[in-house]
Amino acid sequence: MKAIRRFTVRPVLPEPLGPLSDLSRNLRWSWHDGTRDLFRSVDPERWAAAGGDPVRLLGSVAAERLTELAADRDFLDRLRTVADDLRSYLTGDRWYQAQPGRLPAAVAYFSPEFGITAALPQYSGGLGILAGDHLKAASDLGAPLIGVGLLYRHGYFRQSLSRDGWQQEHYPVLDPNELPLDQLKEADGTPAQITLALPGDRSLRARIWLAQVGRIPLLLLDSDVEENDPGERGVTDRLYGGGSEHRLLQEMLLGIGGVRAVRTYCRLTGHAAPEVFHTNEGHAGFLGLERIAELRADGLDFDAALEAVRAGTVFTTHTPVPAGIDRFDRDLIARHFGPHAELPGMEVDRILRLGTETYPGGEPHLFNMAVMGLRLAQRANGVSLLHGHVSREMFSGLWPGFDPEEVPITSVTNGVHAPTWVAPEVFRLGARQIGAQRAEEALSVGDSDRWDSVADIADEDIWELRRSLRELLVLEVRERLRASWRQRGAGTAELGWIDGVLDPDVLTIGFARRVPSYKRLTLMLRDRDRLTELLLHPERPVQIVIAGKAHPADDSGKRLIQELVRFADDPRVRHRIVFLPDYGMAMAQKLLPGCDIWLNNPLRPLEACGTSGMKAALNGGLNLSVLDGWWDEWFQPDFGWAVPTADGVGTDQDRRDDIEAAALYDLLEQRVTRSFYERGRGGLPDRWIEMVRRTLSLLGPKVLAGRMVREYVERLYAPAAHAHREMDHDSARALAAWKARVRGAWRGVTVDHVETSVRTATAELGATLGLRVRVGLGGLRPEDVEVQAVAGRVDEEDRITDAAAVPLKPVGSPDQEDRWVYEGPLSLDRTGPFGYTVRILPSHRLLASGAELGLVAVPAEDVAEGAGLLMR
Repeated sequence: MKAIRRFTVRPVLPEPLGPLSDLSRNLRWSWHDGTRDLFRSVDPERWAAAGGDPVRLLGSVAAERLTELAADRDFLDRLRTVADDLRSYLTGDRWYQAQPGRLPAAVAYFSPEFGITAALPQYSGGLGILAGDHLKAASDLGAPLIGVGLLYRHGYFRQSLSRDGWQQEHYPVLDPNELPLDQLKEADGTPAQITLALPGDRSLRARIWLAQVGRIPLLLLDSDVEENDPGERGVTDRLYGGGSEHRLLQEMLLGIGGVRAVRTYCRLTGHAAPEVFHTNEGHAGFLGLERIAELRADGLDFDAALEAVRAGTVFTTHTPVPAGIDRFDRDLIARHFGPHAELPGMEVDRILRLGTETYPGGEPHLFNMAVMGLRLAQRANGVSLLHGHVSREMFSGLWPGFDPEEVPITSVTNGVHAPTWVAPEVFRLGARQIGAQRAEEALSVGDSDRWDSVADIADEDIWELRRSLRELLVLEVRERLRASWRQRGAGTAELGWIDGVLDPDVLTIGFARRVPSYKRLTLMLRDRDRLTELLLHPERPVQIVIAGKAHPADDSGKRLIQELVRFADDPRVRHRIVFLPDYGMAMAQKLLPGCDIWLNNPLRPLEACGTSGMKAALNGGLNLSVLDGWWDEWFQPDFGWAVPTADGVGTDQDRRDDIEAAALYDLLEQRVTRSFYERGRGGLPDRWIEMVRRTLSLLGPKVLAGRMVREYVERLYAPAAHAHREMDHDSARALAAWKARVRGAWRGVTVDHVETSVRTATAELGATLGLRVRVGLGGLRPEDVEVQAVAGRVDEEDRITDAAAVPLKPVGSPDQEDRWVYEGPLSLDRTGPFGYTVRILPSHRLLASGAELGLVAVPAEDVAEGAGLLMR
């Protein structure tokens, strides 16, 4: 029989066990071994059955066991110690509190998904895991973030396989009352709600759930409330589900509703109001519109409010391809905003212009969420050095007249939260070397001195650690593989072969991630005979563990999984290659530490960062990867291998895959397997162990989310908070008026004449050119602009590379034609082909970049020809 109603019965803990409730509701347990060990000791069997989730554990443990523990003096002493540790963690000063200067009082961090723990399944892949690691690292550093997201009733899908290897999706219902969440309530005890207006006099209401992530509150909005109509109740049903309007409503709820949720939370708790709003990808971009509406209600016009909002906003883009950006039909946007829907006081035309693709090749009928995100943020970044370059190229059309290198998008390379991803066995080895406290600090904040101590760990200890992790992985794989085959319809009598799957002494390669086509799950199958030879080599075999989900609507991705599964089902190789369904955080925490090699072979440069290899590195795994994302930035032959790529313009996709697959096989056959299996005098693989050591000591401090968050604080949050404080109402009005005046006058800004003190085509290193430039300012004043000489090496087409800008100074007053003269020296500090040009940029103390307005004036061709522009 099926229940007609479901509700959650929570345990009544004996008074001495009361702190267990607080410990279970703060998600710090997900990365704190001491807390997890305490809960495990409550009931080891139920802990395992609960998937390591303290809330589920306490909901299932027998009352008799609780009574027994309430009288157990040793357990109560441990409970008191762990509770005191949490209290100290939540209240003590940490890295952030020790920094000089006035840092933001609070930062609101918006993301469509958060991967905190498998017990709160609100993530689909790298974006969510990154967001979760961002919050956890901020907590460890003491940075005052407020996370904002949506609570999806089905989360992301659960994956299984059919008998023939086809991906099947399942959507279990998540009851918030059974999750580590608390409902935010008003002072009178009623649930706090936010409301959005919809067309046709309808409303979208949402409750606010609170997940406590260490020191960080995470607010999750849930539209499944009785006051909503059925369509609105389903807005937060699935992560990345539904059609275009469904996605739009999710993103309006996240951005607009999220700001309202933050205001509600701060009102109810007294938390400091955010000075900085961080938009993690374009999904949350509407938060800027809500903040503009707030400021308009406070007396600012649209343009002044826009400047005030931009000053305190940071936008992070994660996609390296236009196809990865959410874009909506302009008519759909127009229908959901304006007089008869949300933000009725806002001119719809102004909203639409924020998302218009005003660049060559742009589609005028579409509204681009990333374009809006960039226009609403004064500071923007990609997520690796290479991705920053790709992003500047991709969005350069928004800043016409500027080379991509000057597009105001910087980069902060992603990191991973080491306490979450480092295996306990790895941590214990480090703690034995430098002490538990110093090891914790090395993982959370990062310190090269502490990581250098890896050099002192004995070779035998490193090799034994790696073998023990591999052995644990083998046991985990067999258990999961057996469960998968049972789901596929196999009987117990058919599964005896699984006991021989994988070998703890064989080189183990891991490949686990989402399965879009560009990640090339099946590149390893390009030459199946060569792969089979690698798997079955009599002296240097390899074994491969693979996992990943395709998007439910991506049949091409599902076909890739099926192709891989069918190969792995072959009785000849199935003991050496396995596909594990339902990849998620819980599996990753078991899989990553046990792999000797982490394989990554995307189409370069389509991997924005790719953090899974970072997690492997923190456990002593070596990376074998295409030079993309973070690996392009930090690769060294000392700690891994780079797969050569054929990403030239003239190479077709099939040919490219053949070339790169062959390079992968060659690396495995000739270098990787030999390094693993060749033994030195002591019977150990000395070269391999040294690579593991260098991976830990050199990559360890770099790949930390603590390093990443510190960079965000220092390079983006602190400057944004300063700009926010500078942008009071009067300053915002003045800046908006100044920008309007500059834009209106810019047509008349010209470089009329350039002359130099050197008339020859050669000059000596160290010499100084004297530049004299005559410019027209179109009615602007010298304080409105900066006239620059831009100089550097030149290529064969006379393009300046590695450019440096030198400001020139005005001399005297304007002449009778209202032209100004600027002068200045230009040092010749490099040899070889050298060139310069002159340009004019808008200049204002409240601009974050000279390129911010997208305005630049350069010499006309006839002016340049007479200026002695190049010296070779």
